[in-house]
Amino acid sequence: MIRTEAKLAMDLLDSKIAQKPTRDGYGTGVIAAAEKDPNVVVVCADLTESTRNLDFKKKFPERFIQVGVHEQFLAAGAAGLAMGGKIPFITSYAMFCPGRAWEMVRTNICLNDVNVKIIGSHAGVSVGPDGATHQAIEDIAIMRPIPNITIIAPCDAVEAEKATLAIAEFKGPCYVRFAREKTPVFTTAETPFEIGKATTFRSGKDVAIIACGPLVHNALLAAEELVEEGLDVMVVNSHTIKPLDEKAVLHAAETCDAIVTVEEHQITGGLGGAVAEYLAKVRPTIQEFVGVPNVFGESGSPVELISRFGMDVPAIKKAVKKAHKRKTAR
Repeated sequence: MIRTEAKLAMDLLDSKIAQKPTRDGYGTGVIAAAEKDPNVVVVCADLTESTRNLDFKKKFPERFIQVGVHEQFLAAGAAGLAMGGKIPFITSYAMFCPGRAWEMVRTNICLNDVNVKIIGSHAGVSVGPDGATHQAIEDIAIMRPIPNITIIAPCDAVEAEKATLAIAEFKGPCYVRFAREKTPVFTTAETPFEIGKATTFRSGKDVAIIACGPLVHNALLAAEELVEEGLDVMVVNSHTIKPLDEKAVLHAAETCDAIVTVEEHQITGGLGGAVAEYLAKVRPTIQEFVGVPNVFGESGSPVELISRFGMDVPAIKKAVKKAHKRKTAR
């Protein structure tokens, strides 16, 4: 389980909390998956070390395929491998796969509903100084409308490893986005993880934050600070964006009657859009959106960019207060 709320709050505020990139969790997870299933293979588009495939290559050289800088073939060729019974994990920066390979992902992989695992590394603004060309902040939006795809954004390296193992056993196309930058590790081996099932990390009744990816940590920090300001905030880790855990979203809406979605992605088309689309059909609810505000990325450190685009703790607190004000004004 996740730590108790009191212990978690102390750990979150501890400057010594361990930090690892979520992509590290993929690196250990894919080796564990390959040890369990001989059909697991890795196909890489040049970026072997950056995508954390170097250790896999060393351990399973006969199950590692390097295609070079050719993301379209990366996706199309993997579809053929899957049709032959393999479980290919295809890896590149998220900006290039699924970004550059989107049509092959759509047609070769998802239309045929083949068992390919798409690993998008360096997603969000965590790639920092590389700037707008490399910052995948639209990837969830371009993937979410495609039928047959499952989309996951792990909150830390521990959850990333669990997600990697889970998709290896899951039948069907999956997309998992990982970050480049080190971020806090705040879940444990016992914290529940199940594809399609969100986890409530903090109970509350005033406003619910539904978050995904490493920004779940910022959401928890914001919630703990808001306690001192008189607001009781629920925090839900919606690691699976598609299929959305509708039961968890509805519970949050019914309990708090106000929601803030938080994601390191454009506010259009990602987790916030999925939550809004669902609630519009079943229970219209006040909602505020924390994410990139319809602009391209910029060069800068990840911390600077998270602040600049309004995804840091103060910005989340501001959104929660705004949602609560709208709720109480009705």
